[in-house]
Amino acid sequence: MEGNDTDEAFTAFVAAHSPSLRRTAYLLTGSTGAAEDLLQDALVRTWLGWQRVVPATAAAYTRRVLVNLATDRWRRRRYRTVTLDGGERWADPTAERAFGAVDDQTFIVEQLAALSPRERAIIVLRYYHDLAEDDVAETVGCSVGTVKSTCSRALARLRTRAEAAQLTRRNLR
Repeated sequence: MEGNDTDEAFTAFVAAHSPSLRRTAYLLTGSTGAAEDLLQDALVRTWLGWQRVVPATAAAYTRRVLVNLATDRWRRRRYRTVTLDGGERWADPTAERAFGAVDDQTFIVEQLAALSPRERAIIVLRYYHDLAEDDVAETVGCSVGTVKSTCSRALARLRTRAEAAQLTRRNLR
């Protein structure tokens, strides 16, 4: 691709996939601000490697960059804890509508934030993006067995916390 063709292809990719990538970044970080920063960094890295990216797999490539950057930030302990701003609203209206069917999106995001970054990445990729275990393993950089066991443990933790929250809500009524 020549310069303008490359620019146009990348611009079209960003326009088509930004809402989905923004939601993924939010689920990985638990904060709109951190998600915007993470997405911006991922798009810069994707742009730098755009000549090597196959157009059919550009979204998967960028999701991999998102997961790697989120993991790098966690390892550097730059973001020690994930805090959620209670009144936080999405800058992109389509991002908020994606959670419209969920009664308590804040609860779900808080539960994801309680998981380790690797558990969160595996759950988001496996269930939000509906990727197969092989694809999740490739994206996260681990074995399929690790994906299965980590997913199982994370789901058990989420289930336990959800049941406890449900009991608490019943007792408050």
